[in-house]
Amino acid sequence: MKLGMIISQTDAETVFNALRLALYSLEQGDEVRIFLSGRGVEIDSIEDPKFDVKAQAQLVLDAGGQFLACGACLRLRNSEGSEICPLSTLMDQYDIVRESDRVVTF
Repeated sequence: MKLGMIISQTDAETVFNALRLALYSLEQGDEVRIFLSGRGVEIDSIEDPKFDVKAQAQLVLDAGGQFLACGACLRLRNSEGSEICPLSTLMDQYDIVRESDRVVTF
């Protein structure tokens, strides 16, 4: 299955659980692409002692998951992106929605 995920918030528990689903899906042999939109592009700055979002995101990357981030949203925050939050476009988000078997949003 091709799973598309759109994360548009920074609530640590919610983002952590979205990434848990992504990792589990990858472990099942699925393809996972995650698009970060709006506040979701702030994923690098989420810090919570109970929910280690950065470590979970790295596990997703290491397992073959792909992150893409809204370029306009990054520019609004004066950010150039990062490995977990690479500068992407609306066309990339469209491709995820068009090509995925399932799309979930958080």
